[in-house]
This record gives sequence, C-alpha cells and structure tokens, in this order.
Amino acid sequence: MNKNLAALLVIVSTFAAGQATTSPVSTALSPAAQSVAEARKEIVEKPTQYAGYNLLAIALIRRAQETSDAAYYAQAEDAVKKSLELAPHKFDTEKVRVSILLAEHEFPAALDAAKELNKKVPDDVMVYGLLTDANVELGNYKDAETSAQWMLNLRPGNLPALVRAARLRELFGDAEGAYELMDLAYQSTPPTETDERAGILTQMGHLRFASGDPDAAEKLLLQALTAAPGYPLALGNLAQLRIAQKRYQDAVVLLQQRYQSTPRPGNLYELAEALQLAGRNGEAKKAFAEFETNALLESGRKDNANRDLIFYYVDHVQQPAKALKVAEQEYAWRHDVYTLDAYAWALHVNGQDIEARKQIETALAVGIRDARLFHHAGVIALKSGDRAAAERYLKQSAELNSEDSEQARNILAGLTHY
Repeated sequence: MNKNLAALLVIVSTFAAGQATTSPVSTALSPAAQSVAEARKEIVEKPTQYAGYNLLAIALIRRAQETSDAAYYAQAEDAVKKSLELAPHKFDTEKVRVSILLAEHEFPAALDAAKELNKKVPDDVMVYGLLTDANVELGNYKDAETSAQWMLNLRPGNLPALVRAARLRELFGDAEGAYELMDLAYQSTPPTETDERAGILTQMGHLRFASGDPDAAEKLLLQALTAAPGYPLALGNLAQLRIAQKRYQDAVVLLQQRYQSTPRPGNLYELAEALQLAGRNGEAKKAFAEFETNALLESGRKDNANRDLIFYYVDHVQQPAKALKVAEQEYAWRHDVYTLDAYAWALHVNGQDIEARKQIETALAVGIRDARLFHHAGVIALKSGDRAAAERYLKQSAELNSEDSEQARNILAGLTHY
C-alpha cells in the first residue's frame, strides 16, 4: 500500500501546486503523455519562460511512474536545469527538484533539500508536504506528523494535506479516520482530474478492504477503474481482493494487465505469486526468475524492489543469507515500518529471533494494523517461545484481509492441537 500512496502523493502534489497541465492533446495518449506533450507545446510557444520547463519536469515524473522508465527522471532533471538557467534560484523550481528526488526514492537527499527550502520560506504549504513525504518514507513518523499538521494549519482542508494526513492515520492504526480524510480529499478533487480521483478511490477501497468490508472495497475499486480505465494502482488492489476471494485466475488477469502498462519488478513479483496461487507453476517459476534478474539490476538504486526481493528469497527459494544481505542494505538507510518488517523477517529465517522481534515490534509500535506485519510478528514470537504474544499477533492478522491473514488462521488452527 505504501507503493500506492507514494505514486498518489506525487500526482496530488503536482495537481494541487497548479503545476500539472490537463488539456488533452490526443485521446490516444495516456494522461502523463498528454501532460508531456502540452508542456512541450508551451515551451515552443514561450521558450524564454521558465514555467513551461517546470510543467515538463512534473509531467516527466508522472510519465516515469507510468512507464517505469527511469530515463524520464533524467529528462525531468534536464528540464529543471533549463528552468533554473532561465530563472536562477526560483523557489517553485527548487520544489520541483525535490519532487524528482522523492520520485527517485532519494529520500535522505530530498529531506535535506526540503529542509533548506523550509528555512527560506517557512510558510510554504507544499514544502511541508515534501518534508512529510520524505520523513514518512524514512520512518521519521513524528516529524512527518508535525509537517502534515503545519500543512493543515497553514491552509485548512487543502487536498495535499488531507491525503498525507490520511496516510499517517492509517500508519497510526486509525483506518476509519484515514478513510474519512480520503473521502474529504475525493470531494475536493474536480471531476476532470481523473487520475487523482482514481488514486483517491483506490486508497479508499484499500482502507475498506483492510477493515473487513470487501463489498465496499470492490465498489470503490471498480469506480476507480471506471474513472481511469487500466489505472495500475486500482488493478493491483482489485487483484488483492480477488486473491482474498480465492479468484486467483481473475487476479492473474488484473496483474498481467498492470504489469503490461507498468513493468516494474515489484509488479512482476505480485504477478508471479498470483500465478503460483492459480496453480500455473511453470509460468510462476519463469516470472519469479525474471523478477529476480530485474530486481537485482536495480538493487543498488534507492528506487528498487528490494523488499519484494527479500520476501522472494525467504518465502519462495529459501535463501536466507541473500535475504539478510538485501535487508541490511535497506535497513542501513531507512527505518519505515515496511522496511523494519522485511528486515525482521530476514533476521528470523537466519535464526536471529531476538533482534527480529525487536525490529517487528518497533514497526508495530507505530500503530499500524497490517496483516503481513502481524503474521510475521506472530511467527517470530512463537519461535521465541512467547505463545501468548504469538496468539495475540496471529489473531490480529486473522481479523484482517489478505493472504497473510489466511496463513495466520492456519497457524492458529494448528496451535489449538498443542
């Protein structure tokens, strides 16, 4: 889900800042491609104006996320460089530069740059948004909460702040509060902003699904796909719902569609898992192998699929040493709840359960209610000899909706025979 929100936050941030263009060039183009074309048109018409290059940079960020082609980030950086040549030290352009760093997952660098901008202009709402995003991804949740609150204080009810506040509410375990904020964000988003509305509906669907209301979740996700057909985040969430319903073939179709439009290694990993659940083991094996190759190619970058790679090494090929090596690489620079979970799981399969328990409980202390994290915490506690804690965590996982919830239920059923 963190992947969903990271993409959504970039979209909402650029829209709210008034930096994205919405006039279509051709219905054959994707929304991001339309924005790129419009920005290039503006540059041709006003070649000495910096604003067109900022528009282009933002559009290229979205295009990079749409296609998983990192070359667009380099083009976005070139656009920012040209913008600064035309208007040196322009504050709006510096904010775009930080957005590029965030999109590339260069979170420490983005945080440092956003802090500098905040010193220059302490009352800029979107700089607090950039601070929030970087801090969330690094696991600095108190700082993220402070920044999000500043956004709301400076401009009550603004869309970027509502989305970020909702993200934090979910991380802190308040799914209902998160849903209410996302609903407010949806009501604040114009109907013409189809991708933004689809992203918000997708997050609302995720929240309903995680809270145990699959029917409401399905309705919201289908609504998102009606607003923006083929929207990758909605396809992925609907696939997870289909898996929970044991409609594995349907999940495969949805994930294949997502991977075709957004060929990221993480998306291929989820497709491989769905293929395995559907009994298509030959195709799953091939997809897993391709995933590993592609994930390793980008493993040294900050924008990577390392968390999926960790779970692949642990859960599918039983290579614990490789899992721990990748986990230590990620843990060295970020301590968000999902990285702590992956690190704990790698520690566990390497027999380091005392440290594994410390890391998973640090993640859960934030307040997050996530089936996978509870499942892992239960298994680690059980291995540590704490049956009471294990049962508590496994029951919490079992109450939620995911494949991990079912695994937790199976372990609980086995414990009753002891």
